[in-house]
Amino acid sequence: MKTKLYIGGTILLLAAKSAWAEDTAVTDPTLHADGASPFRHCELSLDGFGSASLGESTLEHLSGSRIRHNTRLGAGLGINYFFTRYLGVGAEAYSENTDGVFVDSASANLILRLPIGDSGLAPYIFGGGGHQFGMTKQWFGQAGAGLEYRFCPHIGVFVDARGVVPNETKVYGVGRLGMTFAF
Repeated sequence: MKTKLYIGGTILLLAAKSAWAEDTAVTDPTLHADGASPFRHCELSLDGFGSASLGESTLEHLSGSRIRHNTRLGAGLGINYFFTRYLGVGAEAYSENTDGVFVDSASANLILRLPIGDSGLAPYIFGGGGHQFGMTKQWFGQAGAGLEYRFCPHIGVFVDARGVVPNETKVYGVGRLGMTFAF
């Protein structure tokens, strides 16, 4: 597990070095029709996503059978604002249980995004906290990493995963796959 974290961290650091060393001029005007960078400062974006969560025992003993039987699926919405091209804040809410409350979990995060030139790719890391409203009402902290790809400056897809540390129950993981619409 630690080896995977070291490899992932090394990849993120290399991406950060590449992003910070880039030339800010658009070198390929055909990459985006309007010549704009796909990731901008003062950017507001809205996310729609599907989520999947796994409990601590499933994460510790991963198998195809455990994942099929113990995964909880959900859907949610998020909003993000980037003060700079690299640093932003985000808030999200999602639901996994249609029998209970409408929103099962809501959270806010600080996001560090590392665009790779004008390729449309941007790995990101985030951390923050929130509250669960479902069967177990509790506060939690979370941290994770993901990757976003912009087809154009205003539409993209993302995938991310996070570890969640609640104050009353066991640790669990949440993964998201979704679309983002930037303004």
